[in-house]
Amino acid sequence: MSSGTPTTIIQPKLQLVAWEVTRSCNLFCAHCRASAHSGRYEGELDTQDCYGVIDQILEVGKPVLILTGGEPLVREDIFSIAGYAVHKGLRVVMGSNGTLISGKIAAKMKGIPLSRVSVSLDFPTAELQDKFRGQPGAYRAALAGIENLRRADIEVQVNCTLTKLNIAFLDDLIKFALSAGAVAFHPFFLVPTGRGKGLESEALSAQEYEEALNWIYDKQLELGDSIFFKPTDAPHYLRVMKQRQKPEGRAPLHETSMPGRHGTMHALTRGCLAGSGFCFISHVGKVQGCGYLEVEAGDLKKQPFSQVWADSPLFAKLRDLANLKGKCGICGYKRICGGCRARAFESTGDYLEAEPYCLHQPAVKEGDLSHA
Repeated sequence: MSSGTPTTIIQPKLQLVAWEVTRSCNLFCAHCRASAHSGRYEGELDTQDCYGVIDQILEVGKPVLILTGGEPLVREDIFSIAGYAVHKGLRVVMGSNGTLISGKIAAKMKGIPLSRVSVSLDFPTAELQDKFRGQPGAYRAALAGIENLRRADIEVQVNCTLTKLNIAFLDDLIKFALSAGAVAFHPFFLVPTGRGKGLESEALSAQEYEEALNWIYDKQLELGDSIFFKPTDAPHYLRVMKQRQKPEGRAPLHETSMPGRHGTMHALTRGCLAGSGFCFISHVGKVQGCGYLEVEAGDLKKQPFSQVWADSPLFAKLRDLANLKGKCGICGYKRICGGCRARAFESTGDYLEAEPYCLHQPAVKEGDLSHA
């Protein structure tokens, strides 16, 4: 049960669902939260199961549906699943490593149509990218995939996972995204889960996170609407934005950047959306707050999605800001930030504990600074 008051509870509105339609993958990436491999996974939802999940999601709302993996393109029925969701009125996007996107595949994506495809690129050179992704030729294949998407007139988003290994290449990666015609650049801040545990020593420090987020804020101001930045797994970016905007007298970036047709995909409404605006569905139908938070909210093989979304004890706890502990519990920015619950869980075993990679030290008891 919730322990807070109406002023501490975030009212849920489903905006985004990330769905791991398969855990199989053709690469062997160093940071993979799923520790994915190329073999078959037992219990994976079949085509009819997937249609049923889509119908259940529609009972709750019309969120943007992110088809991810593993590598979603290794599923033979991926276009049937995506087409069914689009036919039902959902906006569907896909997260891919890009290596399997031939001209023919890109044409199929356009025919559905997918609204956007994100391609992951963590290094600006073939040697480093291939090593990180665990396969020779991964860099060249990803670049070819991006080119095929652009030729098919599909929106491209470039993702990267930031660590000490590649933070020095951040500007080069953004320049590549611009030259490739990407509409968005999403830097993911490492959550050390799955194979990513092996990179824990390469995770940015709290100081380095702060510096990177301020650099990204400045870069967004510099580039304006030419590309949209959305730091992911870094909810304290919203706090950084608020702190920077107030003395500079600027309108909030998330209210001015990339309006119109991009909609929810170009919105910065809150830091951690787990259980309030976002959830994750695994390849076997398990529901989580996000893919990195290995705590089950429900099982779609046993209960409908609407029931999980409405009644999950996990989601109830995540929606009540009064449950946050440590410095997150007293922070005046908790309504717009909330800290990374997955990172707290990985560090302490308690998803309600303080975000371990945030530099901000709140006063003994801050008021709500989210509207200051």
